[in-house]
Amino acid sequence: MHKILIIGGGYAGFYAAWKLEKKLRRGQAEVTVVDPRPYLTYQPFLPEVVAGSIEARHAAVSLRRHLHRTRVVAGMVTAIDHEHRVVTVRPADGDAFELGYDLVVVTAGAVTRKFPVPGVAEQAIGLKHVEEAVAIRDRLLTSFDRAATLAPGPQRQRLLTVTVVGGGFSGVEGFAELLSLASSVLRRYPELDRDELRFHLVEASARILPEVTGPPGRWVVRFLRQRGGQVHLNTRIESATGGRVVLSTGEEFDSELIVWTTGNAANPVVGRHTDLPVDERGFLLVRPDLRVGTDREPVPDAWAAGDDAGIEDLTAPVPGTRTVPNAQHAVRQGKLLARNIAATLRGGKPKDYRHRSLGAVAVLGIGHGIFQYRRLVLKGPLAWLIHRGYHVLAIPTWERKVRVLAVWLTAGLFGRDIVSLASVQQPRTAFVAGGEPPESSLPDGRKP
Repeated sequence: MHKILIIGGGYAGFYAAWKLEKKLRRGQAEVTVVDPRPYLTYQPFLPEVVAGSIEARHAAVSLRRHLHRTRVVAGMVTAIDHEHRVVTVRPADGDAFELGYDLVVVTAGAVTRKFPVPGVAEQAIGLKHVEEAVAIRDRLLTSFDRAATLAPGPQRQRLLTVTVVGGGFSGVEGFAELLSLASSVLRRYPELDRDELRFHLVEASARILPEVTGPPGRWVVRFLRQRGGQVHLNTRIESATGGRVVLSTGEEFDSELIVWTTGNAANPVVGRHTDLPVDERGFLLVRPDLRVGTDREPVPDAWAAGDDAGIEDLTAPVPGTRTVPNAQHAVRQGKLLARNIAATLRGGKPKDYRHRSLGAVAVLGIGHGIFQYRRLVLKGPLAWLIHRGYHVLAIPTWERKVRVLAVWLTAGLFGRDIVSLASVQQPRTAFVAGGEPPESSLPDGRKP
């Protein structure tokens, strides 16, 4: 029996395991998925989790529930020794251990790209996982509650200031959904004024949404500015120490919430802790048929797909162009990967990966969006419906599709859920305090 080890349970890893269960006969192979999170995060839904349009758990797909013949190991792969067909796994508890394999599939996924900006590691929150989306939403709503008890001034202004760094899809959609959420809940706070809201989107290049062409991208900038957002193009963040944001333009302001979405970087286990071939950026060298290696030197028994795989886009007009690290490619690569592995185990020949983009679609708050397919550009409610329709079909399993649709219908009838559960991040606080008020000070520093 072949031992197939899949590193990473994201799009590519989940679909590879899911389809292998259907392609392989019982007893033909033993499939194991290793991931520190025992679920797939459906990242296109994270901006809507931020806005409260989707229940957080519905943007995650349990590996154990939907992979019936696959062993799931909750741990982080810290090293890949392909020469000896073994990986090192570090679980949350206990000592690290080794797992052997006959065939390895690397779908570890990329990590959020960070820059050595002072204060970012201490202040910012990413937008790549469900936990981060929930924390962003709770922090915004909690800031509104706190600001409503304060008199106008610097502290109140800080609480009502949000900064999103990065103008890709995650950053723009997250920024737009936060702005939409803030605008919709503001009427519940008569103490606050709309003019007090400060929402900053910071992008180092001259444009946002690089997957769309220039005019639609400029329209999105105008739309966000009309909604009250401040879009800073050709601007870098120089510091975020103590929540004090300093921009390369010289502008400075205090921000209670800083969201960091500056693209992807190679997963460390792929970039630095493997003997598999990688390029100068730390991404795996992968052939069009999804085998690791080059056309001249394939690596036996090693496959890869997803954000960490440098796969040539055979449909691109420019030779050597690599597939864009997005959900469209990762899902389809995972499915093809399963078919190719099953074919080779039966003595067949794997097929090359070819997929033409289905277009780019971004949600910009409830009822607003933009969609582009080649020269076709749609804006507003129709683009928003296309976004929802596509992703409810794309999220795996009927169980998750039904749950998401139910939440959307409920929100359509009753509006967003604006309850903040930020206290779950410190669940013992109420128990330890026993009803005693927290330590606080009067404006002159005296204890009450």
